[in-house]
Amino acid sequence: MADNKKLEHAIGFTFKDKDFLEEALTHRSYLNEHPDWRLPHNERLEYLGDAVLELAVTEELFKMFPEYPEGQLTVLRAALVNYQSLAKIAGNFNLQEYILLSKGERADTSKAREVILANAFEALLGGIYLDQGFEGARTFVRAFVMPELPAILKTKSYRDAKSELQEIVQEKQRVTPTYRVLEESGPAHKRIFRIGVYFGDELIAEGTGASKQEAEIEAAKAALLRSKT
Repeated sequence: MADNKKLEHAIGFTFKDKDFLEEALTHRSYLNEHPDWRLPHNERLEYLGDAVLELAVTEELFKMFPEYPEGQLTVLRAALVNYQSLAKIAGNFNLQEYILLSKGERADTSKAREVILANAFEALLGGIYLDQGFEGARTFVRAFVMPELPAILKTKSYRDAKSELQEIVQEKQRVTPTYRVLEESGPAHKRIFRIGVYFGDELIAEGTGASKQEAEIEAAKAALLRSKT
């Protein structure tokens, strides 16, 4: 088991309650092999961290770009908080070395590992929020997430399928595409999501993926193909 003190040093945060940190690092699969582990898995903290991340990034972008409309701010936020971006940021401080996984998950090198890393990043942020409040969470976001923005703006990597679809639909139909989970399948630690993209109440296309974000992107790609045919 890795020394969590090194992780605290790497992120610049010392947890008052170490349980928040350990819970954030506990993947569901670890409990399958260690049922006597004293903490729950990190999915509740991930849920909380996702909301905290969205608010913190939204606030930063709102202040940085007072002239940007809602749609453009939304596109930039999506580029900063998608699972590929979060996995990359988490890798910068080697978060993968500290996550408690089953032997099978640790040996898996598929794209699912990227999702696990991104989810652990969100759980870590959720733990920071509970331990040190929104100010601590905001400091963490400013230190690790917002520095990715210049590269995103320079390369225009914010123009993913969801962003492109949103711009087209808002311009032509004056509505914002929405995404809904149609189905979840697979074991708890390897979920597959099927998500539909809607214009208003109309289902336009579907996509599947190992995370909701990935499935949403696939649904957006399918909707773009449909709009071009």
